[in-house]
Amino acid sequence: MLRRNHRARPTDVLARLDHLAAQAERARSSGHLLGIEGNASRLYFECFAGMLKENADFDFTARTRRPPTDPVNALLSFLYSLLAKDCVRAVLAAALDPYIGFFHRIHYGRPSLALDLAEEFRPIIADSVAVTVLNTGTVKGEDFIRRGPACALKDHARRRVLDAYEARMETLIRHPLFGYSVSYRRILELQARLLARVVLGELKSYRPFTTR
Repeated sequence: MLRRNHRARPTDVLARLDHLAAQAERARSSGHLLGIEGNASRLYFECFAGMLKENADFDFTARTRRPPTDPVNALLSFLYSLLAKDCVRAVLAAALDPYIGFFHRIHYGRPSLALDLAEEFRPIIADSVAVTVLNTGTVKGEDFIRRGPACALKDHARRRVLDAYEARMETLIRHPLFGYSVSYRRILELQARLLARVVLGELKSYRPFTTR
């Protein structure tokens, strides 16, 4: 995302992210891995505003949740919830329990495994849609409402964002493992089924979906 969309190509941050990716391969425990992921996420979101047009009327400096405190965070939270819903569907289709995850802690009502699956798709689906709708003016400042510290999309804007999200989900892309073109929605299902095969012992390791 940063290489393709950032206005000034933050080479220092990209180098640090590459270093963290190499560290993740050598993580000694899940806690160590999550610490690396947290550092990478912070670096990424510190540069997120650089992917938006300079004249965009949005002030974004960091990722905030529960509640999102600005329009960009409100948009990201909405898109992440849509992606999580589709990941729950994909995990169920693979006959896995969406509430028993590997990295997201197990809490009552939290689809931890679906959230694990969503991690590899957040940038290329949700973040991509967010950047597109903000840069094209599909969503503007007046499309958000503030209540105290919280910020949320207005109902009419949610419909436009949902349409953009669905269009992204139906985009065809060549799967690097299987070699044929499928939609992002179908890729979620394929990845969930690959994970199920790992759980059953039919595959030695899980291969995440990545793009060039």
